[in-house]
Amino acid sequence: MLKNAFLLAIMVALALVDFVAVAQQPPAKLFDGNSWWAHVQFLADDKLEGRETGSEGLRTADAYVVEQLTKAGLQPAGVNGFYQPVKFVSREIDEKDSSAALVSAGKEQPLVLGDDAYFITRFDLAPEEISAPLVFIGYGLKVPEMTYDDLAGLDLKGKIVVYLAGSTAETPTALSAHYQTMGERWKALRQAGVIGAIAIPNPASMDIPWSRMSLNRTHASMDLIGDEFNETPGLKTSLIFNPAQAEKLFAGSGHTFAEIANLGKDRKPLPRFPLGASLKCRAAVKSTSVESANVIAKLPGSDPALKNEYVVLSAHVDHVGIGAPINGDRIYNGAMDNASGVAALLDIAASWKANQVHPRRSILFVFVTAEEKGLLGSKYFAAHPTVPAKSMVADVNIDMFLPIVPLKVMKVQGLAESDLGDRAREAAQAFGVRVQADPQPLRNAFIRSDQYNFIRHGIPAVKLDVGFDPGSPDEQIFKEWLTVRYHAPSDDLAQPVDRATAATYEDVVRQLLVSVADTDARPQWKTDSFFRRYATASN
Repeated sequence: MLKNAFLLAIMVALALVDFVAVAQQPPAKLFDGNSWWAHVQFLADDKLEGRETGSEGLRTADAYVVEQLTKAGLQPAGVNGFYQPVKFVSREIDEKDSSAALVSAGKEQPLVLGDDAYFITRFDLAPEEISAPLVFIGYGLKVPEMTYDDLAGLDLKGKIVVYLAGSTAETPTALSAHYQTMGERWKALRQAGVIGAIAIPNPASMDIPWSRMSLNRTHASMDLIGDEFNETPGLKTSLIFNPAQAEKLFAGSGHTFAEIANLGKDRKPLPRFPLGASLKCRAAVKSTSVESANVIAKLPGSDPALKNEYVVLSAHVDHVGIGAPINGDRIYNGAMDNASGVAALLDIAASWKANQVHPRRSILFVFVTAEEKGLLGSKYFAAHPTVPAKSMVADVNIDMFLPIVPLKVMKVQGLAESDLGDRAREAAQAFGVRVQADPQPLRNAFIRSDQYNFIRHGIPAVKLDVGFDPGSPDEQIFKEWLTVRYHAPSDDLAQPVDRATAATYEDVVRQLLVSVADTDARPQWKTDSFFRRYATASN
């Protein structure tokens, strides 16, 4: 009897060991990077001419996406089959009939458009000549949650304000990112009577040098048609000023831009004061109508009740098209930005085999247009979704995830904002990948891609990227990529990529989607998240 009990105990122990071993095994890897790269090769080919919004190249890319979704057996979830048409106004500056000058003591100092500054035509600029005094307003932010107000005590009625991009070190990343959006910034500026704005990029956090920033300044900008999307009513003029030429703005003010930039580098509080000049300018803008489309598909859920809820996986198909040549190349292919993300969506969409049980919730694959024009395609979809608005429980966004180094650490934007971040951590750890929050908060990346429009409608969201440890050689590789390839023709098929990294990245994203789709509870904002207010407002 004792012997039998002993044998039974051994058998139970061995069974437990086997169970633990199975439980500790990572999920099966489903991707190898090869089909991902094949999709990138098609989407970033020179024949698509950079997939400019409204172009034939983007229409070809969209048709390819639809073809692949159909092959994968997904259902159309747009308005016209897979498509959701979106209408835009396109604006293009005519610099030969435009001008800008600083006026001081009755003397005009002409500004050279492109070298000194350039107009931002994303906004509906006034056609008439504008002349108004300049006031420097520090970072130009009003953050009620911190009782912080750069506008307090200043006479700004009828003025054009000048501000340095950024925020104080005491401003939490989420607040900093949110209040630096032009829509939020303009609410406070308009209330103060401001008529125009000049932004100076913070030299400490510029992704790309001024020479490349200004290179395509005359390229068409776009906005959505409709008053509901106009976030800057009353803004008459808007420019970006070259930091290397910004001393011109501060002449005679008792301050220098060198002083301002030195404070801004460490995110210290900035002084605010009238400048010694006015701005006199005229922007000649030509407007035309453009139509493009979002592409939307559905993988139906398997649960009778939960299949009517959706986990969204999003990526933008567009890039910036044909532009000014760099090293003789005029096609801005956008291989990593964002053919890479579209390819990941297509790979994941095709990963459920014909007889395989689907996740409990449905998964909505949303391929948006006009991200490069200001997140416009996702802005339209979030405002006019093709499924019930309350049915979308989460958004996982992929944009320029950069598989250019081995995947050791994954950057999760939105990591601490909702329990979707916790699930992203678990999904990454299942494949042996560490997780980090954004190590470069000054870049404001969390508001610079399509997840932000889902967030603004109360939907928890994350954006996953290949990451790096600060101070590591990988950090230098990323920095060089941004300087040389970001929004340049060299973001093409000739650049080195790590297909194994792309494959593991896709495995992590798919694991996260399944986790969210199969869990009874919807993802929830953390109680201390700034973005939780959007969920409250949308209820």
